[in-house]
This record gives sequence, structure tokens and C-alpha cells, in this order.
Amino acid sequence: MRPRRQVPTGRSAGACDVTVPNVSGVPEGVGARGYVERVSSSIDQHPLRPEGDTGARQVRTALSPSRAGDFQSCPLLYRFRTIDRLPEPASPAAARGTLVHSVLEDLFDLPADRRTLEAAAAMLPSRWAALQEQDPRLTELFTAEQAADEAAWLASATELLGAYYSLEDPRWLEPAERELRVDHELDSGLGLGGIVDRLDVAPDGRIRVVDYKTGRSPDPRFEDKALFQMKFYALVIWRTRGLMPTVLQLLYLADRTTLEYVPTESDLLSTERKLQALWDAIADCLERGEFRPRRSALCGWCAHQQTCPEFGGVAPPMPELEIVPAGHRVD
Repeated sequence: MRPRRQVPTGRSAGACDVTVPNVSGVPEGVGARGYVERVSSSIDQHPLRPEGDTGARQVRTALSPSRAGDFQSCPLLYRFRTIDRLPEPASPAAARGTLVHSVLEDLFDLPADRRTLEAAAAMLPSRWAALQEQDPRLTELFTAEQAADEAAWLASATELLGAYYSLEDPRWLEPAERELRVDHELDSGLGLGGIVDRLDVAPDGRIRVVDYKTGRSPDPRFEDKALFQMKFYALVIWRTRGLMPTVLQLLYLADRTTLEYVPTESDLLSTERKLQALWDAIADCLERGEFRPRRSALCGWCAHQQTCPEFGGVAPPMPELEIVPAGHRVD
């Protein structure tokens, strides 16, 4: 079945005054606890290579939605992020996404009757300070002379929170889980893992998987790509809980649009096969030591053009690689 779109009554997607761009494949941020877990876990699994270290680089037999998306967009980007661990500068758009996710995560710590837009907006300064402590790169986004720019940036985050309140009222919601880490290992040994923004469970056991997006909703032609992440989560939840999620819901704040999809068993089995085929392709690249670039519109957002052959750059030498099991702790 096709996804179902919803726009708040009285508004159209094109009439929204929140102008935050979104290009599929560009990170939009995650919640604070999820941000810390993802950064530390990623560094732990694929540590930066010490200067002069000639030992084999270990790569786990595992995929997350982000890394799967990287490889599909550009195999060389997957290598830069997963194997070389090349640093990437912080960006205002991604930082704003992380900030809004953080507030929407912590908002549910408040009693239901206090989960107002005013309360959510009041959280922004303290959450922003906490994120800057966790990631020093964020302190470089705005200098002391750019206080007005930072204030405008925070105001745009407030607008995104207002957009969220036009889509649902958190006073009537009690999520079962927030920033939930989900993991599963397929019979083949491929590990699947990621962090779900929110999991709602109805009294009768039905499960709704919710993901916040601070960008705009995709063109209907590209909805399948947008839903890939959600089907990934649904597959892992189905395999670990034995219960298939009833609804997958994406909340696009920039144009105040809800995208809903009802997964089927055939959907998730197809997703499982696709992920296995994707890993097989990655393993083949690892064995050959070759990850080719794939030029596309997303290249304009890439932080690695200086090391990309498509832009006249030279990629760093490929280290010796060793593929290890999904549960292996990488040294």
C-alpha cells in the first residue's frame, strides 16, 4: 500500500512558514541521549586510526539505517564515515535537528498538563548548552560576535516546535519508549541496530513507531527511500518482540506533514533481504578494498569533496581490513 499523508486542517504543505530545507541523506539530528550513544558507539566500533598504526582495521558485520543509507547513496561516503572515520564539521541545520529532537525527547518527562509549547520552547537554551558540552564542535557554530545569528537560529528551532504542536498534542500521549536502542542479529550473522525516536504502545498491544524529521517531507516519488529507515526499525522490532508494528509514522516539521505507513510481513521480509544484499555488496567492497564514489545531487552537501576523486581529491590509502562478527568489540 502507499503511505498516507496528513496535513493539519486549514493548512497545506506549501503554506508553511517554517523554511528548513531537507535533502534525503542529510542528517537532521537526534535526541540528546541518542546523540551521545551514537557518537560514543560509533567511535568505539570504528576508532580513529592512530598516526603510524599499520594494524588491520576491524569492521563489524553490522548495519544501521544511517550506514546503509550512506552506502546506497555513495559507497565512498560509507568508507569515509565507517572505515576512515574522517571528521565532519558541525552544521547549523544538523545541530538544530539534534536540539529539537532533544527537547521532544525530554518533554515527556514533564507531567502531561505541563507539556505546552511554551514549556518546550523554554527548554531550548539549556538543552543547547548541554549539547555544546557534549560536542565541542557545536561551540564553533556561532562566535560571540554572532549572537544575533544564534538568537535567530534558536527562534527557528522554536518555530519547528510550534510545527510539532500542529501535528499532535503531547499532553495526550504517553510513549512507551523514547530514544530506544534496538538490535537484532540475522541468521546470517548480520547485525542490525539503530535508535528509534519514539515507540507508542496501545492498551491492546499495537505498536506505533514514530520518527521526527526537522526537514520537509519528500516528494511522493521518493517516499520509499524515506520509509526505508522506518521499515528497518519495524523489522528489528518484529524480530525481537515477535510483534509487527501497526503503523510507521514520520513527522516532518518543516512543512507540517505526517507520513504514515502500515507495514506488512512481505514488506519486512523484503527489507530483510535488501539489507542482507546490501551487506553482501559492502563485504565485496571490503574484500576488494575498493569503494567507488557515486556522484549525485547529494554531493553538494558532502563534507568530503577534498578527498573525493569526483572533485579532484585523493582518498587516503585504504588500510588493511578485517571483517569481524556483529557482536565483536572492536579494539
